[in-house]
Amino acid sequence: MSIGILNEGPLHAALKSAYAAHGGVQEVAVESYVADAVRNGIIYEVQTGSFSGLARKMRTLADTGPVVLVHPIARNTRIVKLGAQASQSRLSPKHGALVHIVNQLVYLPTLLNHPNFSVEAVLTDETAVRIFDARKRRGRGGWRTLERHLDGIVDGVRLQNMADLYDFMSADLAEPFGTPELAAALAQPMAIAQKMAYCLRQAGVTEIVGKRGNTLLYRNCRSAPQAL
Repeated sequence: MSIGILNEGPLHAALKSAYAAHGGVQEVAVESYVADAVRNGIIYEVQTGSFSGLARKMRTLADTGPVVLVHPIARNTRIVKLGAQASQSRLSPKHGALVHIVNQLVYLPTLLNHPNFSVEAVLTDETAVRIFDARKRRGRGGWRTLERHLDGIVDGVRLQNMADLYDFMSADLAEPFGTPELAAALAQPMAIAQKMAYCLRQAGVTEIVGKRGNTLLYRNCRSAPQAL
């Protein structure tokens, strides 16, 4: 059994099995890395946490052939707290959406320009098992997530390039636009719009054309350069 298998959680293992189903193979050596799954000539890499630090591995894998980076986003999360007494269960008030993939795309905003690289956001229902950790929060104690379990896959979208982010718009976006207009078109908080604006600009999909007060204004140029 590889180190990757020993360290993976239930959510990662469930998604890896799903993408390796129907003729795929798990834990495949590619260059100096081990890919989670390969099926029909496509490499699938499951990342349940942050994309920070993944750029080098993803670029190396993409240089060998098609790669899909899979990331689960919890629509609904049932929280189970394990303690000395009986386990407690409740639904989290937080609900994820597919557009929240921009929270991770900020770590590799130009990589979607690579012709072999894509990102698949997977909307899930999950169970998060938490335990009390006395060392958390500078020794004052707190609850931390021990493991995440997949209860079901609700929806998904594959982003082939950064311009695909425009498909998340639920309303027309006139140009030039700032982050307030982008937030309104997405029907999302300003923080999500700011991250999307950053991703689009870094990938060369949009460019700055001016300012309105302190707000940058953008237009869509849709001529993304190749990733470096």
